[in-house]
Amino acid sequence: MASEVRVREAAPRLSFVVQEGVPRSQSEEAYVQIRDRILSLDLPPGSVVNEGRLREELAIGRTPIREALQRLAHENLVRSVPHRGTFVTDDNITDLARITEVRVVLESHAARLAAERCVAADQNAIRELLGALKSGAATDQRQLMKLDQEIHLQIYRSARNSFLQSTLERYFNLSLRLWFLVLDHEVRLRDAVEEHVALLEAVLAGDGNRAEEIMRRHVTGFEREIRKVLVEG
Repeated sequence: MASEVRVREAAPRLSFVVQEGVPRSQSEEAYVQIRDRILSLDLPPGSVVNEGRLREELAIGRTPIREALQRLAHENLVRSVPHRGTFVTDDNITDLARITEVRVVLESHAARLAAERCVAADQNAIRELLGALKSGAATDQRQLMKLDQEIHLQIYRSARNSFLQSTLERYFNLSLRLWFLVLDHEVRLRDAVEEHVALLEAVLAGDGNRAEEIMRRHVTGFEREIRKVLVEG
């Protein structure tokens, strides 16, 4: 039976990428904060989500917390069990395979669209990301994860399809939690992030075929690395 887990305040937390300058409603603020605690395993798989404790820690009311939890349930990050409460969903090999089936199709298509549709603002942002990749400034696992997240989100934006973007962000979040599960293991993270150099260069060159193929390899490679750790323990 899952035990109630308090947020581990002493643990280092990944600074998730957020949209700057956009005011949040209380419901959105609750969603972002609870989501990030789930993704970073501050609220680990199987743990109880205590609404009262969240209201106290986040200083947010009952209704916004419940609205956030309903949204997280839709995204398969929490589940409600009648007469028992709300729990963080578990992760397993089957989830990894199913998430990858979706991501490999949609992300590779988004990369193609990004190459075909990116505007000047996208191109400038992509050049900045290329600079960050080539500088080697990101050295530890969490910095590399954040950089990888920024790259994926920029590709989604550059595809210029809000429906595709919101779907991809949802599935990327599920993958991000899997990364945290294996964070302390030997995972080929730096190589995976550095694959984005070729991807971003293909997008800037307007080469949709190449961008699509690189993203396809990247997503399937991610699954292979995570599966290896989860199977071998």
